[in-house]
Amino acid sequence: MAAMRPLLLAIVALLALAGCAASGGFEPGQLAKTDIDRVADAHRREMSASLRLLAEKLYRRNPREWRKGGQPSAEAAVGRIFDTWPPWRLPELGEKHGTEVVLLALREDYRGDRVAAFVAGLGGMLHDAFNSKNEFFVIDDLDPQRLYNSARNVEIATWKLTHARGADGEPLLFSNEMAPVQNLSFEREFGRMIGNLDLLSRVVADKTNRTIVKAIQSMATAVFLPVLPVPTFR
Repeated sequence: MAAMRPLLLAIVALLALAGCAASGGFEPGQLAKTDIDRVADAHRREMSASLRLLAEKLYRRNPREWRKGGQPSAEAAVGRIFDTWPPWRLPELGEKHGTEVVLLALREDYRGDRVAAFVAGLGGMLHDAFNSKNEFFVIDDLDPQRLYNSARNVEIATWKLTHARGADGEPLLFSNEMAPVQNLSFEREFGRMIGNLDLLSRVVADKTNRTIVKAIQSMATAVFLPVLPVPTFR
């Protein structure tokens, strides 16, 4: 009987876990997650929510862009950006990806949907920084340097968005507004993204005993930092 006790305890434990899962109080997949995986999951969700909100706000301020993209509404245009497959690879962008697409969106001679290109470019860059994953487990290994670089890239993209203007002096994409009514909601959302990425990069660096190489650039002349994608087979 004593020899059977460990087996009985194991069965009871499994039944308890199954009961928790059935009641919605526990997910078996959580067993394969560390604390840092859960933190990464939360930050990844925050990034996706912020990007979607920015896309909605940009279309609200620039309705001509979703019309240029041939969409029936801003909602449909947002859905196209976030539901595309492979992720962040809009057909009209060809093989361009990540920060290369952000730059394309803010070129004066670009004739496509600037909002779609700008958001897809940021989304692709962040997707690479998170190892092309939306959920993280014990075996996953985030690179704090790539997360740090992506935070700096969001800063650079924000500056470029604010300052990119056409030959007529008008912004290529309207975002923050100082008059007649001050609207800094874009700046706040970008700031939230940058803060989340910086925090996660520090957490990962501390947990993995890795060092982040800091970059100091002038915004006016800053170049995007490398965030190399994880090789995939398609």
